[in-house]
This record gives sequence, C-alpha cells and structure tokens, in this order.
Amino acid sequence: MIERRPLHRSKSRSRLTRRSLAGLSLLLLVAAYPTAGSVRDRLWYPAPAAEWNAALPIGNGRLAAMVFGGTDRERVQLNEETLWSGGPRRADNPEALPRLEEVRRLLLEGKAVEAQELADRFLMGDPRTVRPYQTLGDLWIDFPDQGPVTDYRRELLLDSALVRIRYRRNGVLHLREIFASAPRNIIAVRLSADRPASVSCSVSLSRPADAAVRPSGPDRLVMEGRLDGGTGLRFAGLVRAIPSGGAIRTAGSRIEIRDADSVVLLFAAATDYRGGNPGDACAKRLAAAGRKKFSRLLSEHAADFGGLFGRVTLNIGRPASEGDPATDERLSAARSGAADNGLFALFFQFGRYLMISGSRPGSLPLNLQGKWNDRMDPPWNSDYHMNINLQMNYWPAEAANLAECGEPLLDFIESLRPPGRETARIHYGCGGFVAHHLTDAWGFTSPADGAQWGLWPMGAAWLCRHLWDRWLYGGDRDFLEKRAYPAMAEACEFFVDYLTEDGNGRLVTGPSLSPENTYRLPDGGQAAVCMGPTMDIAILTELFRNTRAAAELLGKDEGFASDLQVLTSFMPRFQTGSRGRLQEWLEDYGEPEPGHRHFSHLYGLYPSNLITLRGTPETAAAAAASLDFRMANGSGSTGWSRAWSVNLWARLEQGDSALAGLREMLRTHTAPNLFDLHPLGSGSVFQIDGNLGAAAGIMEMLLQSQNGELHLLPALPKAWPDGDVKGLRARGGYKVDLSWRDGKLTAAAVTADRPVVCRLRSSVRLSAACQSKPVPVRSLTDDLVEFQAAGGKTVVLSAN
Repeated sequence: MIERRPLHRSKSRSRLTRRSLAGLSLLLLVAAYPTAGSVRDRLWYPAPAAEWNAALPIGNGRLAAMVFGGTDRERVQLNEETLWSGGPRRADNPEALPRLEEVRRLLLEGKAVEAQELADRFLMGDPRTVRPYQTLGDLWIDFPDQGPVTDYRRELLLDSALVRIRYRRNGVLHLREIFASAPRNIIAVRLSADRPASVSCSVSLSRPADAAVRPSGPDRLVMEGRLDGGTGLRFAGLVRAIPSGGAIRTAGSRIEIRDADSVVLLFAAATDYRGGNPGDACAKRLAAAGRKKFSRLLSEHAADFGGLFGRVTLNIGRPASEGDPATDERLSAARSGAADNGLFALFFQFGRYLMISGSRPGSLPLNLQGKWNDRMDPPWNSDYHMNINLQMNYWPAEAANLAECGEPLLDFIESLRPPGRETARIHYGCGGFVAHHLTDAWGFTSPADGAQWGLWPMGAAWLCRHLWDRWLYGGDRDFLEKRAYPAMAEACEFFVDYLTEDGNGRLVTGPSLSPENTYRLPDGGQAAVCMGPTMDIAILTELFRNTRAAAELLGKDEGFASDLQVLTSFMPRFQTGSRGRLQEWLEDYGEPEPGHRHFSHLYGLYPSNLITLRGTPETAAAAAASLDFRMANGSGSTGWSRAWSVNLWARLEQGDSALAGLREMLRTHTAPNLFDLHPLGSGSVFQIDGNLGAAAGIMEMLLQSQNGELHLLPALPKAWPDGDVKGLRARGGYKVDLSWRDGKLTAAAVTADRPVVCRLRSSVRLSAACQSKPVPVRSLTDDLVEFQAAGGKTVVLSAN
C-alpha cells in the first residue's frame, strides 16, 4: 500500500477551521451556478439516471461522456471520437463497371426488378458495409457511504457545459462537478463536501473487450488496448486522482481514496488514428492539466464554451407551471398537452449545446449518435449516413452562429475526395469524385449495404451544398477559391461523365434511387433502383448552379461553367403528378409506402431553395400537397423525419404546422435527457440528427435568408405570440436580432459583415436607423424593402 500523507489534523482548532472553510467553499460553489441567464438554459432532474437515455451528455469535440449521477456508484460512460473498428481499406469492386450499361439498359426498358437484382449482384462494394464506432468504456466512482439520500439534484448547465450532482447523506452535503474541457482535451471531475474528511471513494475503468487496466503509481490508472482482437487501432485512457487531504492508494485495478476533503479526477484518452503513442499523449495532457487548480480549469472551460454558446439567445416564454419544474416533468406535461413555450427554446439551445460539445475545429464530424455511444456494435454502426443524416447534423451550424463547429464537416468532405476518385473510376469509369449513402472515419466511398439502399451516387454532391453555404454566410473569398470551389468542381466532373440519355432527349442520373424508398411498377412489382429520381435532379441542378456561380465570382473556368449550364438545360424539371403532388420519380409511379419517412423529392423546397412560394408557386403547391399526403399517411415516424418536416413547413410559411411537428417530436421522439429518438425494434435509440434538425427548424420559423433576402418571422406560430431572439446568422453575411409581441414584429437589428444593399421581407412596415441617424428604406413590394447597410454597423429597424 502506498499512501499520500494526509493533512495534519492534530488540533481541534485546525479541524474547526477546515470544516468552516469546507462548508463555506461548497456554499460558494453551489451559489456560483446557475447564473440568472442559465436558469433558462438548464436541464435538471430530481433523481439519478436509470438508463443511458436519461444520463447527461458532455463533450469537447474529441472526448464525450454520459454522466448518470448515481449516489452509491457514479457511472461516466466514455467515448473517444476516433475509436472506430477496422481501418483504411478499398471496397471498390472492379466487376461493377462492366455491368453498368446492362443495368441502365434494363431500367430504361422498364425491367426495374431485373435491373435491381443484377445491380445488387455486381455493382456494390466489397465488403458492403463499414465497421462500427465503439464505446471507449466507463469510468466508475464507488462510494462506501450508505444511507438515505435527500435533497438530490442532477443538472446540466448548457451555457457553461457543466454537470452538477448535489445531495445530502448522513448530514453531509455532497457536490459533484463534471465537464469536458476543449482547451485541455480532458474530462475533469471534482467531488467535494461541506464537511472535511467526508469524501471517500474508489475509482476504476472498464471496457467490454480489447482492453486491460493497470495501476500507474499511487494515484492513476491506465486502460490500454487494441481494437479488433489486437489488430486494429491502439488506444489508451488515463485517469489521475488528486485528493485534498486524506489517503490515496492503488489496489489492483482501482484507486482508493479515504477521508479526503475533496478529490479531483482528470481523465484523458487517445488513439493512434492520427499517429503517435496514445499513452504518451494522455500522460502529457494530464501533466499539463494537473498543474492547474480545478477552479482554473473550470473557468477556462466555461469561457471557451460560453464564448460559443452565448452568441445566440432565444426567449419564447417561461414554463407554464409555477416554480422551476424538473426537465422530465416538463417533458411529461408537454406530452399531455401542457403549453410550455420555454421548453421549445430549451430544446433549441440543447441542439446548439450538442453541436458545440461534439463538433470542434480539428475533430471528426458528428456521426449518427454524435460522439455519444455506449455500445461495441451500435445501431447502423454509428456511421455517417449521407442520404440525410450527416447533412442534417450540420443544418443549424451557420445560422446558429456556430460556423467553427461546422469546420469538421468541411474537412471531412475534403478527406473523401481521394478515395472518391478511385470509386468514380473503378465503379463508373468517370472522372471527379463520388460518395454514396454511407461512410466512416476511414474514407469509405463505395456503394454499400444493398442496391436498394446504397446504389445512390449523390452523397458527395449533397455535401457540397455545405461548402457553398459557408461562402454565403461568411463571404470568405479565400475559402471559396481554395476549399469550396475545387471540391464542388470535382463533384461536378463526376456527373459530367455519369449523366446519360434516357431515350427521351433528357440527361439523367442512373442507376440511382430515391433514398430508401420504393415505387410500384405498372405490373404490380416493386423496385428502388431507377433512373433520374427527383432528388438527384434537384441536388445536381443546385450543384451545377452553385459551381457556375462560384466560377463566375472567381473569374475562372468559363468554358466548364458553360458546359454545366448546357447540361442543366437537358436535365428533367420538377414534375407534378396526376394527383397534384410533386413526383418522386421520372414516372408517376404508385407509392407502396405513402407515409415513407424520407422527403427526398422535397429537397428542392428544403434544404435547397429551388422551390419557393413566390418564385415557383405551382411547384411549391405540388410540394405542399406531397408533404400533406406523406404526413397524413404516417410520415415523421422517426425524430429526424419529423425534424425535416418542421423545416419543410417553415419554408411553406405554415408556422402552426411546423410547431405541431415540434410538439410531436417532444411527445414521441424525445428521451428524458432531450436526446432525439429513432425507433428500433421494440424500443428506441438515440440519433443526434433529430436534435440538430429541430434546432434548424426553429430558426427557419423565425428567420429565413434564401434568394437574396432576409425574411423576418416567416413562420411564426400563433402559440408563440411574444418573444425575442438574438445573434442568428443569415446568408449574405448578417447577424440578426428580432423581437415580437402579439404575433407581430416590433423591432429588428441587422448587422452586415460588409457594405451591402440588404433586402428584407416583413409583414409590418419598418423604419430604420443606424447610430441614431435615419436610414432610407425603399419599398419594393408591400412586404419587401431594401436599404443600404454599412459593414460592421447595426441598423435598427422598428415597426411603424
């Protein structure tokens, strides 16, 4: 046994002084949080988490954890973002290209079932799937104290990304604080009490497989391993305990602390995904963090996180009930029909919280579960699905004033280009680069799963929309020239080669599909693989348009841009079927699943702006009819699907329908900790896309910025009569604040990044001033005005 010498306690006065200081310190800590602003932006619960979907998430982009808050035993479930099974591999299939034209011929001849069977045999990658993102394991803190617990409170402060657990046992007030520091790339825990020598615990680490735990000195444990039975990634996790007073030792694979005044635990984890020795990396981080007091680590972390989180505030009402009801109580009441507008604001800010916690510059992008996964074999491998889910994860990044948090996706797109070139060449004989419906941390770009799921070459093309959006929001010409345009142009190059004639004078994609949906053939058969589905045409029309615009802005590739325009002119247009709905396929097929969860054919309405109420009213009406039909037949059956519908309703300026979608999300697709849920078997699993899609939808209800104009409160529901939002970003390079009362805009503040003529749409007449001087406002229509905005100066608009 190796002991650290305890603090001297021989004099009663010293004991009394320490006891007084311990109690005072704890009271000061408790009083420090929440602040007045964080009362609104806080989740809290009166009991420990009984399941994973009730635990509270923390993260710093690279590390993530779920905190359960137990009083006998604390579980902190751990993740390290690069802990992916498998490794770099080529799954491209040389048998695909020789069969490509045969599959196309069968589709054009109407033999879709036969074509799909052939495609499934020869056109898919080998192997057909990716390996999973896995849990790192668990940090356990066991407490020897027993007895009843009172005054329990478990909370997550969103603005400072701090989990706190507080309770009384045997007359002692215990406080536990846990956060994930991005500046230090560690997780920090402090255990304290209002009486000296009242903190005793044992600390351990565990993982279901591929790991061993050993002590390293008297105050730390090392968990080391290699995935895939010793053939995959090397990884390490290191925890160090730093007690104040008391005794500490390692006993086997545990750290034991007795009679301390407080204990700080520092945890680091690393893999060799990016090279280097994982154990050495962990030791260096803990050595640096260990030289700082916990209070310094916390203040540093809170400043870092709060600097991002505090950019946007949203107020749409207080809880309906009196006092400060627990979050699970509020959720239960809302499911029963109680009005709680503040819960929607909390849900919005929780989405922003997850993005900041899971996606930081230099990290990997958010996968299906963000960075939070407690399984070795999670649903859908916790992979990156590129037929809606990965893109939805980043829908709110720019508008929510979190552009930095969108960087991992932009870097990820770049990483897909080299493997995507090989897939384009081997599978299709094309130039450029391509990616299909799923990928992983290793650059998988081949068609995956089966033809009915994965034979969809539009993943990279859709991702390129985020590159263009970064330009529209930020206006960084260097980014456009060096990062966005090269990737967009290379994605276009693939389709210049891939487009094929359909026998009716049109250029179409194919073989392809409308993600995860099937259609009914005239003979009653069903198929998924097809030529030229509506979503493909919308994505490609947009990609060609944006790439042409970028080329013109940069003054380059005039001939290439002209070719893209010519190709676009030969592609199909949106078509309205015999039932008045927007067609999902080239032909007006029947729908075996009329309530399908995807809204792929409505891509042109959202996230794109190809379909608008004022620019293409007939097509917008057909899109609205499609949305009505799909929802009436049970669509929105997953959290992310419901979130997509919220954004679609907002684009149609139907605020009450958008709010109904949000209410349904809270009622059926939200866990006690506000995680979005996806039904699976007899239960549900967490998927982060619904959280982030809902956050995007709420912003879309309040502010839209497509087609060169700002639209203020375009889809404000009647149930949100009063409120304000500050700090939203808009395309064109604007920061926008809004206030409204009785359902009408009362004031707005618009700050442009650079001098620009701002077009603004509002249902109320507005006057404008900048630095107390009137700004001329020119009316273009009854609800559209324009004014000159000076760069960096705020124009304040008031309702007349």
